[in-house]
Amino acid sequence: MVEKLPGEDDGSVRQAEPIPKGGGADTGGAGRHWHVRNGMAVLGVVAVLAVGGSIAATGAGEKEARGQSQVQSSHSPSAEPLRETTEAEQDLLHSAQQLLLRDCMKDKGFVYVPVPRQPLREARQFPYVVDDTTWARRHGYGSDMDRASEELRSNDANERYFQSLPEERRGPAIVAANGPRPDGLTARTPDGLAITHSAQGCESQAQQTLYRDLPAWFQARVTMDSLPALRGAKVIADSEFRSGTDRWSACMRTAGYVFKDPAAARAALPPPDHPLPHAREVAMAVAEAGCAQSSGLAAAAARLDQKYDAELRKQHWGEVSTWLRLRLSALPRARSVVAADAHR
Repeated sequence: MVEKLPGEDDGSVRQAEPIPKGGGADTGGAGRHWHVRNGMAVLGVVAVLAVGGSIAATGAGEKEARGQSQVQSSHSPSAEPLRETTEAEQDLLHSAQQLLLRDCMKDKGFVYVPVPRQPLREARQFPYVVDDTTWARRHGYGSDMDRASEELRSNDANERYFQSLPEERRGPAIVAANGPRPDGLTARTPDGLAITHSAQGCESQAQQTLYRDLPAWFQARVTMDSLPALRGAKVIADSEFRSGTDRWSACMRTAGYVFKDPAAARAALPPPDHPLPHAREVAMAVAEAGCAQSSGLAAAAARLDQKYDAELRKQHWGEVSTWLRLRLSALPRARSVVAADAHR
């Protein structure tokens, strides 16, 4: 497998995984490289910043778009108020970057097949507790999503292509995608860790084409990808959340499940490759969702998540505003890339 940075700088939702068993950000090391373990050969689908833990539930990361209520008074160069991009706009940005990536790799003598932003549209995120009984009745804790995700990885055209390359061509393919060394771009997470990545390679070239100011984009992305874990840690440490968790635990005990909190329920699940029988998984997930609603934990978590999201965005408004501005300004370029490809 190859360590590389895949083409997912568009606010994508990550594929479904069980709720992690533990908590805070990794604080080890004075600096680190921005990289992921490649699951799709030269260029993978799922982006994971190596900047610490996540509080996400069904989904490895947190959706960056926090809703249209996040409109700010600042303006983009086009005089449009800064706002989050819509789901359709995020799809557009992703598609454009994938096409640019494909064309750049082709110019360097390699094949890359663009991948969708959200391969599993039914995958959901439950950062604190499963709270959707309809989803739970259908998917339980998402073990079916895990299996579908694994099937996508095992059948990926880019993985097969990379494995088909002669050994002497694999190294050049990685360099073409990522650049020769993980340097040229440096950013710092909110807790001060240095993150580096190559300013060369097709990945950076595609981002440069879309967002123009690559160093500013890189710093903004590192900051934005760090905020969910920081927000989640604040939420679960809040006394209102802990009180809701106590009520949730009492409700679950009445339903026949003894867990002190949702994280403990996740820890009790078997590994994804040996899940609970579907009926048992669904029954437990439905109980959790029902208790999340009746105990008030779901409402408390949503309220606190919004509160701490606003606080963190205010605290890091420089990077947040850059993130919003660069994404909005990239939309016309993304439309041009996608339209030109459609007319080929």
